[in-house]
Amino acid sequence: MLSKLEEATPAILLGGKIRALRQRLKRTLDHTATAAGISKPFLSQVERGLATPSIRSLNGIASALGVAVQYFVNAPAERQPVRSSAELKFFKFAESANLFAQLTRESSSQQLEAVLVRFPPGQRQPGEMLTRASEEFLYVISGEVSLTLGRETFELQAGDSAHYSSALPREWMNSQCVEALALWVGTPRLL
Repeated sequence: MLSKLEEATPAILLGGKIRALRQRLKRTLDHTATAAGISKPFLSQVERGLATPSIRSLNGIASALGVAVQYFVNAPAERQPVRSSAELKFFKFAESANLFAQLTRESSSQQLEAVLVRFPPGQRQPGEMLTRASEEFLYVISGEVSLTLGRETFELQAGDSAHYSSALPREWMNSQCVEALALWVGTPRLL
């Protein structure tokens, strides 16, 4: 018997990613569809996996949500467990100064997600990781990252790490004069 994740078609996976990001950004279907230049019913169908957007429509949706199209579309997963550094492609969310690079390949059996995060120097606004994780781990590779969990703030330096529930309100910030680099790992929520 196949699990729900194994039964998911590419259209359902794409729609789920779009809906998850839209909801995390607290955007309505109406607002997102208007900004993307498509109809609200069509966006609803895309999010439910009942319709597949054209490249132009997907580009509009990505733009409306402040991400590159690559955020939604992955190259077919290779069976190789190794990912070369030449494959790293950083992307940015419209409302964040941070840059993100996906380190793990997405699959229906994925048990964790790993992302490399570049924090620009002198970041004044706190950033939040938009995630599907239920549990998170952050390891600072270089520089310093200020991590706020709920009402408590921790100053993490190179070599420091944090392990916490994503149910906690959390923010990241780099107020130093040099870029910070961190590894973020999360355990995806089950649908």
